Amino acid sequence: REFRGDFTTPGKDSPGRGRGVEENLDLFRRMRAGEFAEGSCTLRAKIDMKSPNMNMRDPLMYRIKKARHHRTGDKWCIYPMYDYAHPVSDAIEGVTHSICTLEFQDHRPFYDWCVENANKHSGIGGRPRQHEFARLNLTYLVMSKRKLLQLVKEGLVSGWDDPRMPTVSGIRRRGYTPAAVRNFAKRIGVAKAEGVIDIEVLEACVKDDLDQVARRAMAVLDPLKVVITNYPAGASEDIQAPAHPKKPEFGARTLTFTKEVYIDRKDFMENPPEGFHRLSPGGRVRLRNAYVITCKDVITGADGAVTELRCEYDPVTLGGKPPADGKKPKGIIHWVSATNGFEAEVRLYGRLFKVPDPDVHPDGEDFKSNLNGNSLTVIRNAKLEPSLRDAAPDLRYQFERVGYFCLDDRDSKPGAPVFNMVVEL
Repeated sequence: REFRGDFTTPGKDSPGRGRGVEENLDLFRRMRAGEFAEGSCTLRAKIDMKSPNMNMRDPLMYRIKKARHHRTGDKWCIYPMYDYAHPVSDAIEGVTHSICTLEFQDHRPFYDWCVENANKHSGIGGRPRQHEFARLNLTYLVMSKRKLLQLVKEGLVSGWDDPRMPTVSGIRRRGYTPAAVRNFAKRIGVAKAEGVIDIEVLEACVKDDLDQVARRAMAVLDPLKVVITNYPAGASEDIQAPAHPKKPEFGARTLTFTKEVYIDRKDFMENPPEGFHRLSPGGRVRLRNAYVITCKDVITGADGAVTELRCEYDPVTLGGKPPADGKKPKGIIHWVSATNGFEAEVRLYGRLFKVPDPDVHPDGEDFKSNLNGNSLTVIRNAKLEPSLRDAAPDLRYQFERVGYFCLDDRDSKPGAPVFNMVVEL
């Protein structure tokens, strides 16, 4: 640092800069043999201590680091710096276009210097070129590996593959598809200026892809029991529904209608506001792919909360047929048979951070102060239709009127599936 100078002051030659090649090679071999302590000496490129580009003032190439390596164990005690290893490995491996972010633009002269000298003295033959572009920044996320590592090490997320993390393993476990990610890359393009992309652009690409490929199913995340009082006790009937409304090649799935079903609690209100198009006392709705029902009675618990609805069904309305009295239902809601459905864990994911730019925070705090403590909601008693018992980890599913979901193949167990929300509808 003392000899390097700054942007207004040229650097000065270090005392060892005039050594000959043989002496330097001898010292380097002794570094390799472990004779010297960490920090006692380094190998530098001999370029120009007066260069206006600070990266060209005899930059570091090798340093001593006596630490066990996860692949080579204790075989090595010297390691190359990134700026040196990067161009040389590119040349060796036949890379033609080395793509990196804008902060490496000032490093490109050293990249070219390394490639030129590696070819001149070693005959490697590769001629890679470095190209810089603006890094991808997304709202409500941090993309810095250092900051992501903090989240993992401090247990603020479950690991590198936490579905809220912007890592390959994270978005794969979340259920993002390769096609969606490729479409997102095409949509945003490549820029030379720093910017931030709204995460909703990525989510829109995910929705566009999943709308075409996701199988449909029904899941009730906040179950409210409905008893069909005029449906025969013990009776049931199978109803065929498409696995995808626009993809007949996906086939059909079987729904079982029974005397007791579950609907989502948010689809019922005792005192609905104007414009509420779901179920209410005396109101009627169509159960998706099934019958029209009318709410006749509301059962409440000691605390006044609704615990059960008593409804009647209109037997002539199966298959979308109108009710016998000709009055159209207010809306269509999803449902699951209380007899044939099954229970599963469902995980809902929100924004990892509360604010679009997590790096903007009050004085004295860091980006972690902006973490969203409600970014994960775990529902352990969700009711799912029977077709989801055979859910495959490589498929995606639209829980109708809720969102897109996938099977978590890490935490799911036989008979105890776990579903991750990919994105809301």
